[in-house]
Amino acid sequence: MLNNIGLPGLLLIAVIVLVLFGRGKVSALMGEVGKGITAFKKGVKDGTEEAEAARLEAAKDVSPATQAERDKA
Repeated sequence: MLNNIGLPGLLLIAVIVLVLFGRGKVSALMGEVGKGITAFKKGVKDGTEEAEAARLEAAKDVSPATQAERDKA
């Protein structure tokens, strides 16, 4: 259904939205959408970094212990 809208249809929708809500409301709404996208990207980045840190922390050193390390334990 939405595949057939095209550029003229999108322009008509944009004009109708501007007439109904006014320029100030639309720009405020777009500002909030931009802030939401920025917060989402930051959350995804933080989650990825957190998962990577947990993965690295869980990784074990499998190299053979030296004699000095065995004496410490």
